Amino acid sequence: MADGVDPNRVILTGENPYVRLALSPDGELTSRTSLWKVVMSPAGPGNALFIVSDLTDNEPRIYSDNIAMARWFQREIVFRQYEPFGDLSLDVIEAEFDANGDVRSFWTERIMTEDEEITLTWYDIQEPSMINPPPNSRPGRPHGVYACMIASAGARLALNGTPAIGTTFLSSEHPGTEAMSSLAFSETWTLER
Repeated sequence: MADGVDPNRVILTGENPYVRLALSPDGELTSRTSLWKVVMSPAGPGNALFIVSDLTDNEPRIYSDNIAMARWFQREIVFRQYEPFGDLSLDVIEAEFDANGDVRSFWTERIMTEDEEITLTWYDIQEPSMINPPPNSRPGRPHGVYACMIASAGARLALNGTPAIGTTFLSSEHPGTEAMSSLAFSETWTLER
């Protein structure tokens, strides 16, 4: 990449904020979300939320406004992050997506269906950092990623106003914790040509 151009193939670009909650830094996750806000992918643009939580009776769910894109994510990416999200027999629930806030203080994402409203909120937001692992640099992960990661020391997940149990933790304060939450903005994924 001496000339500044990445030789790998771009497969998607967008955002991937997530909330992970646990009862303690080294405890099992009580909630796991992966929200994809996509500008470009092989299945077009759109939004998809993958969630498993005490709020969903610990059953994985998928919400999306582009079912083809959600299925592509299941086959290509999210099963590598959390295998149950890759189950193609899961229904994809039609939803609308909205966001508001100022990342200097808080950010809220809303996912709405006819009878549900899921909110994900990040607060106590930390300083941004850039990540850039190239394709095949992580075990079991053929994709490369460029992303602006903005960790948050506080996060809240709620379904119809009922909050999920657990809290989030900063990995800088608790190395090795999986219960960390981040706004992953300006995210681009690549594969080797």
